[in-house]
Amino acid sequence: MGRMDSLDFIELVEQRKKGRLRVYLGFAAGVGKTYRMLKEAHTLQKRGADVAIGLVEPHGRKETAAIIEGLEVIPRKKYEYRGIVVEEMDLDAILARHPQVAIVDEVAHTNVPMCRNRKRYQDILELLDAGINVICAFNVQHLESLTDLVKEAANVKVRETIPDPFLKQADQVVTLDLTVEDLLLRLREGKIYDEDKVPWALEHFFRKENLDTLRELTLREVVENLERIVSKDRASDKIRKPSVASDRVMVCVTSGSPQAHNLLSRGSRMAGRLNTHWFVVYVETPKESPLRIDAQAQRGLLDIMNRAGDLGAEFVKLHSKDPVTAVVDFANSHSVKHIVMGYSHQPWWKRIYGGSFLFRMLQYSASFDLYIISTPEQKGEETQ
Repeated sequence: MGRMDSLDFIELVEQRKKGRLRVYLGFAAGVGKTYRMLKEAHTLQKRGADVAIGLVEPHGRKETAAIIEGLEVIPRKKYEYRGIVVEEMDLDAILARHPQVAIVDEVAHTNVPMCRNRKRYQDILELLDAGINVICAFNVQHLESLTDLVKEAANVKVRETIPDPFLKQADQVVTLDLTVEDLLLRLREGKIYDEDKVPWALEHFFRKENLDTLRELTLREVVENLERIVSKDRASDKIRKPSVASDRVMVCVTSGSPQAHNLLSRGSRMAGRLNTHWFVVYVETPKESPLRIDAQAQRGLLDIMNRAGDLGAEFVKLHSKDPVTAVVDFANSHSVKHIVMGYSHQPWWKRIYGGSFLFRMLQYSASFDLYIISTPEQKGEETQ
């Protein structure tokens, strides 16, 4: 009993040492994330807080540039990369300065290779670990689990991403619910981009249907994170009971499945809504041993493992001649309730008489909730 009390006390001390994270989440450039973030910095400074700007990108916007005045800006660090000078956020300078609150913009940014961390969100995590509170901002399409959905719904390919667990650990998530009409008006008035770039933007990213989709995703993400934060606070106050283990989620994948990224995104979203632990399970059968699959399939499996980790899942490799038995046994032993898998496009007679993975899993559907994800452009593929 004394040992547990000591551990609880150490945990409380560690919590006090770690910085708090506040995220401004938007659905497009120009909604006012950076402006509001800087306005809050001024308010905190007036109340006596020690605030410093780690990095802010005004993007030529006069309103943003004007509100920076009066705030301490930590100079950026210069790197020579591929023959040009690149300026990055100076992580070491911020750590040495150790402000009470650091303002950091463009969270999805990829640093130049010479930096200690590959991504800016990793810089933020280091600041939090050092006890520095951080206020940051980014757009919803950069969330790793949403990239496939954004590409499908808004025809936007996102190259720089942020793993979902980063947002899930935020203590506060704030959105600026600007209407699409108001955002388009700001764009046409030249408040977001230079006038010569406006026609191109209206024909591409800033199409109304795209913005409507992204705005809906942002509002839904904020609601889900609010529920998660409230649940976390209740749990810390011992009001909320521990989450039911049987709500766990499992995604089934194979090494060469073209549906894998879509399946992982769906699993991540489901686990986030349920606020539960989730698994990505791969069964290595004799025909999928490392000696029998080609290099491309092995790279695909490695990619799945990395993405699963980025999305906060636990990757599990099982070994069995029968993938169905292995998956069901694992689900039963780990209290999994929700199983996500890909849809087979094989003829119905082949699925039934050939004993496909999906058809055999349906026989166990009384024990689990099965979610069959279809990807119409991929043919003849199953998750196992």
